[in-house]
Amino acid sequence: MKIIVYDNHFNGNEWFVIGIVVLAFAAVWLLPRRFSPAQTTFNLLIGITFGVVFDHSIGTPPFDLYDAGDNSTYELIDLFSYFMYAPFGYLFIYGYERLRMFEIMTVVYILFWAVMSAGTEWLAVQAGVFHYKHGYQLAYSFPIYLFLISNRLE
Repeated sequence: MKIIVYDNHFNGNEWFVIGIVVLAFAAVWLLPRRFSPAQTTFNLLIGITFGVVFDHSIGTPPFDLYDAGDNSTYELIDLFSYFMYAPFGYLFIYGYERLRMFEIMTVVYILFWAVMSAGTEWLAVQAGVFHYKHGYQLAYSFPIYLFLISNRLE
């Protein structure tokens, strides 16, 4: 397999990952506590788990629809990038519990988070964190976000 090199410097894509991790974990830290330490840990880990499972499902062979980071192989910052997903899982559950969603509002809430997720992915693409391949487009991620987010509420 040929290695594709997109960049070879510490620059925008690494700073994007670091910035998202710091800002999102700061939001988690600053919010009033609603969950036990075990629940908090679970809510953080579920974001990482979903991110890893789906990134490796569609981002590696046989699909290989995108690369993350500076090249098509994994680097340390790529491993660190999985921590970007942790606070979003927590914040999603936190907001759902705090706002006490019901019926149609749950649908609106899921759509809101799917749009936010797609928007964050778009920013990550602009920063060079993700590089689409084989015709993959951001629009294809939206149904994946809907599926993942709706399954977090079960």
